Amino acid sequence: MSLSRKAAAEYQLQPTVLQEQLDDGTTRCNLCLWRCRLKHGQRGFCQAHVNRHGTLYNLSYGILSAIDIGPIEDKPVKHYRPGTTVMSVGSYGCNFRCGGCHNLEISWGVTALDDLAKGESTAAYVSAEELVKTAIKHKVDGIAFTYSEPAVWLEYILDVSKLAHAQGLYTVYVSNSFVTDEALELMAPHIDVLCSDIKSLEDSFYKDICKLAKVEQVLGSIAKAQQLGIHVETRTNIIPRRNDDMKMLKNIAKWIHQNLGADSPWHITKFFPSFKLAHLPATPSNLLNETAQLAAEVGLQNVYVYDDKGCDCADSNLSVASYLEGGADSIHQVKKCAASCCGDEGILLKKYETDQEKL
Repeated sequence: MSLSRKAAAEYQLQPTVLQEQLDDGTTRCNLCLWRCRLKHGQRGFCQAHVNRHGTLYNLSYGILSAIDIGPIEDKPVKHYRPGTTVMSVGSYGCNFRCGGCHNLEISWGVTALDDLAKGESTAAYVSAEELVKTAIKHKVDGIAFTYSEPAVWLEYILDVSKLAHAQGLYTVYVSNSFVTDEALELMAPHIDVLCSDIKSLEDSFYKDICKLAKVEQVLGSIAKAQQLGIHVETRTNIIPRRNDDMKMLKNIAKWIHQNLGADSPWHITKFFPSFKLAHLPATPSNLLNETAQLAAEVGLQNVYVYDDKGCDCADSNLSVASYLEGGADSIHQVKKCAASCCGDEGILLKKYETDQEKL
């Protein structure tokens, strides 16, 4: 089931674009390959989608965690509109739990999403129209959806992308590619570039960060995105003692060559210790360069090594409000859902409901 909806001028839940009501009374989200089955008051693994009386909603619609402006090459994207400027935006929520995540507060976003679910959030709400106007005001050439996994805020991405294209702006989608074919088909007409991770070719690596994930699912999504006409560039962050086997890295290069083409860009990035992987060393420079050499031997023509850059991380030097019209006080007012399904308190999760609200 796909629900009709309209872009919101003020914060409110938006129906999840890909959902399916099942015979057992649960509703299934079909945005990513978790395909979470939820009862009333429950939310999915990503923390961003919640079941309200049988209908799934995206509770983070229009809620932004970060905005930054810079060259498209920083995404990293080298072969689409080089030399142009992109406005990067992030929301909250992720369908992976990467131990070395550098965008933890943004990507996992558990605290921020809890605040939304309680009706207590002061995060910035930016309508799709306002975001595109902001991009035009700052004279950028495109908008990139990044910092947190775009698959879990696809409703907003679709609304923004349609408006962006109408204004001549391109769109970039930075993803882990653990997404459904249905989601890819829905977004393909509105997304120009996919920059996707290929983290490993070992299922054990993926299961450590997402118990349901398999390599073939991620690779299949990347290949399908290119088949649907999206420009694809891939990235591998090499983590010592985790995914640094040279044979495996060479096989990633072979897969790209065979499935995306000899000219398909591969970005090899440096790991920097963080969070649960803080005990590991940074990636040695020689390992990055040896991997690039192996890729060249396989036949890849466009391999890029980043010895000083690991991930596309949010720059916290400027606040979201600094890019927008209006003062920070108005932008960061408490957000309560304006729709009728939530009650006066704006409570979105069953565990936060009062006894009266449960009746």
